[in-house]
Formats: sequence, C-alpha cells, structure tokens
Amino acid sequence: MAETSTPPAPAGSNMAPKDWVQILARYRDPDDTRSAGELAITLLPFVALWSLAWWALSFSVWISLSLGVLAAPFLLRLFVIQHDCGHGSFFRNRHVADWTGRALGVLTLTPYDVWRRSHSLHHATHGNLDRRGMGDVMTLTVEEYHALSWRGRLAYRFYRNPVVMFGLGPTYLFMIQNRLPLGMMSDGWRYWISAMVTNLMIVGALSACVWWGGFGTLLFIFLPSAILAASAGVWLFYIQHQFEEAHWDKAEDWALHDAALLGSSHYVLPGVLRWFTANIGVHHVHHLYSRIPFYRLPEVLRDHSDLATAQRMTLGDSLKCLGLHLWDARSRRLLSFAEARRLAV
Repeated sequence: MAETSTPPAPAGSNMAPKDWVQILARYRDPDDTRSAGELAITLLPFVALWSLAWWALSFSVWISLSLGVLAAPFLLRLFVIQHDCGHGSFFRNRHVADWTGRALGVLTLTPYDVWRRSHSLHHATHGNLDRRGMGDVMTLTVEEYHALSWRGRLAYRFYRNPVVMFGLGPTYLFMIQNRLPLGMMSDGWRYWISAMVTNLMIVGALSACVWWGGFGTLLFIFLPSAILAASAGVWLFYIQHQFEEAHWDKAEDWALHDAALLGSSHYVLPGVLRWFTANIGVHHVHHLYSRIPFYRLPEVLRDHSDLATAQRMTLGDSLKCLGLHLWDARSRRLLSFAEARRLAV
C-alpha cells in the first residue's frame, strides 16, 4: 500500500534541485487499488457518455454533439493515466502498466511504445538548447530567429500562432503524425509494431462505429471529443514549459535536475480542472521525479511548501504566455516577437 503520511523535507528554500530526488522517492509507490479505481472512474463515464451520445444520434444531432464534447475531458484524463503508465508510476507491475497504456493508446490515438520513447527523450533533454527536437514545442533563441530568412521567420510565426498551436497542430499530431513512428523509423520493429497495431485497432473500432451507427458517430462524437482533448493536452504541455522564466542552457551548462525543477511550471488550476487533468499541472515535481503517481502529487505539495510555491502559474497568468515565443540567453527569459525586435535595434 502507498504511504499516507510522509515527513516533510528539511526546511530552507536554498535546497538544490538534485537534493529533492531522495526526498521525493518516498512518494513513488503507487497503490494498485487506488490506480484501478482512478482508471474506472475515468473510463466508465467516458464510455457512458459515448454510449449516450450514440443513442442520442437517433433523435438529436445537437444532444449527441454536446455529449461528445462532455466526453473530451475524460479522454484527456485517460491520456494522463496513459502518461503515468509510461513512467511506470501507475501500477507496481510494469507489464500491467504497459498493457494498460497500450489499450488506452487506442482511445487517445497514441501508439504507446512510440510515445513512451519520445516522452522519455523529452524528460532527458528538456531545457538543453543543443538537444531540442523530439517531444518538445519548437522554441528558437532570439539569435536563431534573426538569422533566419524572411520565409523561415514567417514559418516560425505560423507554427507559434495559437490557431495553429492549439487547433491545427493537435489535430495533425494525433490524427496524422501519430500514425507513423516518426523519428524512430530506423530504430527497430518495436515502434513500427506499436504504431501499426494501434492504427489497426483504431480503424477497427471506428469501422464498427460507422457500421452500427453511421458516419454521424465520427462527425458528432469521435471528432469533437478527440480534437478537444488533443487541443487541451497540447495546451497543458505548452504551458508547462513555455513561461517567461523558463530554464534553458547550452549543453555544457545544462543540468538535468535544474532543468526539471526550474524549467517546468506549477499550473494552479481550480479543483475540477485539477481532477480532469490528473494533477499534471504539478509539473515541476513530476519532472523532478516522474515515478510519482499523479494522485500522490498533492501530498508532495502538502508536505513541502517550497515546492508548493515554486513556479506557480494561475489560469490568468497562463494566458499571458501566449505572447512569448523566443528564448533570450542574455536576460534568461522567453520574449515576445516585439520584445525581440526591440532588442535587435
């Protein structure tokens, strides 16, 4: 059974990020019964809403669409559970966690083994300016941006536009990009099998929906729930690392635990949103010790005030981060395009 009470860390706000690792290890053990319960209270309402939406198609497209929209937050929570499975933090038995993650990957349109590999690279390299790429939101430095041609700058501005970042981008990522093990095409059959089997399961499930319920199940239930959940997921990932005082360094100065704690936000959300996002907003703690189950992260904040107050960001604060696009190594903060232009004058 997981511990229910953990002694607080030594007092003092000058603790180095790496010193937290031993303290946070006390919270790593999942409670299999609690995990199974969290899965059930997320999956069952999702299936129920889908079923009701399917039934409602026979008399009201708008009711069906509304129920499909209501299913999206549960789908988002299922993705965070899949995320915990990938970190080995959801069930004690790694095989149970992996097969749970693979099954959920059919619902979240995410080949589990491919995603787990790319996400582990994100954890291992986040904040390292010399290892940007897989599993990250593309972020250029001020110098790199000004060195681009006008076409390159236009492409980067297009990529960072909110409509693209949180609308077109998530749709492309989950509907198209996830269908192939991009970045791992030559890394062996494991990733191909993960992607192709997931694809076959998705096609089979959607074909059955169309066979029994018509194309309305795709248009009014599947697409709204999948796209809204994908957009919310990308927003969460974005805001966890794209804030003004984020942390980036060249490889020679980069340190894993510094980047984990200082380069990840603590997204303070209302209770309902914390539940639907499965505490993923406590991202600085997650990056410091990814083996902590999501339902134990509040224990960490309860016991350690230093972590509870670090990198706090409210909903209002997060909206301001939409205007930040470029990393400035001199001031060590993310800047808007306008600020970067003023610095170049």
